Amino acid sequence: MEIPENIGALSALLTNFALRAMMAVVIFFVGRWAAQMFTKLAKRLMARADVEDTLQQFLGNLLYALLLTFVIIATISQLGVQTTSLIAVLGAAGLAVGLALQGSLSNFAAGVLLVAFRPYRVGDYIDGGGVSGTVHDMQIFTTVLRSPDNKTVIVPNSQMMNGNIVNYSANDTRRVDLVAGCGYSDDLDKVRAILEEIVAGEERVLEDPGPTIAVSELGDSSVNFIVRPWAKTSDYWPVYFALTEQIKKRFDEEGISIPFPQRDVHLYQHDAD
Repeated sequence: MEIPENIGALSALLTNFALRAMMAVVIFFVGRWAAQMFTKLAKRLMARADVEDTLQQFLGNLLYALLLTFVIIATISQLGVQTTSLIAVLGAAGLAVGLALQGSLSNFAAGVLLVAFRPYRVGDYIDGGGVSGTVHDMQIFTTVLRSPDNKTVIVPNSQMMNGNIVNYSANDTRRVDLVAGCGYSDDLDKVRAILEEIVAGEERVLEDPGPTIAVSELGDSSVNFIVRPWAKTSDYWPVYFALTEQIKKRFDEEGISIPFPQRDVHLYQHDAD
């Protein structure tokens, strides 16, 4: 009679465990879904409160990670594991993992500092961590950049924080730096007047501050002018390309030479004697 009783006890135990496992699965998936929905709701509320995108992304990712941690603890607890002992084990494991993952912790700390000091925001075009691109997302440990050729570049936050950051979108205006060279035999006053006309004819060039046009260098084969107008940051590249094209066309029309480096080769013939 003991065997049937043991079988019955084992059956009850397996049934109980199966129910717990099913409930744990339900808790995990429902909890994860709820964490995602709550995070989206929090982001919408922050957007209505005019919280900037960078802070929204960072706090949203941090909130989701915390909620998912609680969901995992609740799932394990449903399986019969004591949460108090689990928390103690997690604390000890966390200390060991923290020592092993000092780089990740430094990335997290750097992310907090980046959010606090805000050297860049989502949507800014920056040069940092050895790469250039538009800030697409700012996560807990990394910053996600989108390069001009549409590549996704993931940079650790500590690398961004410990290096130089150049933010090209921080100010509303940017100076466009061009160099136009002419020949030594060309009339410099005429060249300067042509460059001034070209800059004045570009509608996207700002009047204040005014452009700088001056002779900057007597090169090996050319007299170089610096052409430095100001434009809105969003118009930088259109102005740069338009002025470069106009300078070439006007110089050709006005007969202004555009020298290029040349090399003279002298051949000497020696008698065999």
